[in-house]
Amino acid sequence: MPLLTCSFATAFGQLQLFATDDALCGLLLPGKTRQEKEPSPGTWATASEAPDYPLLREARAQVLAYLAGSLRVFDLPLAPQGTAFRQRVWRELLTIPYGETLSYGELAADLGDKNKARAVGGAAHHNPIALIIPCHRLIGADGGLTGFGGGLPLKRALLDLERGIFGKN
Repeated sequence: MPLLTCSFATAFGQLQLFATDDALCGLLLPGKTRQEKEPSPGTWATASEAPDYPLLREARAQVLAYLAGSLRVFDLPLAPQGTAFRQRVWRELLTIPYGETLSYGELAADLGDKNKARAVGGAAHHNPIALIIPCHRLIGADGGLTGFGGGLPLKRALLDLERGIFGKN
């Protein structure tokens, strides 16, 4: 199955989507390279530009709607590649409601082992479909912002967007 891609500008910077014929498998945040996020070396390097491919066009429209504050839940077929544990973490991330947060420890406890907070953080760090699989909704035990592949300013902006305070003074 060929790998397809498209890049597009947003108010938060340039994003790049990756998809197979039938599912989204990657989203690069601004400033990230393919090598930093691809599931195995070289897999995304072979992607063909296909901005008009229906799945990529729909994903782009949904991401732009989300970033504009008019979409709260993505409705896209997803196929992130990762270990069984990472897959479990990513599925759990999808259950965190828009505008809410969960600590790494709380998510680890939801998975059955509150002592795996660091492992949850590692899985979130390797999330290949950021924004859509909302790893930005994970916070530290003290409620503070910690780690995010797109940087803490982008994490804060996304959380502010979801809380309806982005761009308000």
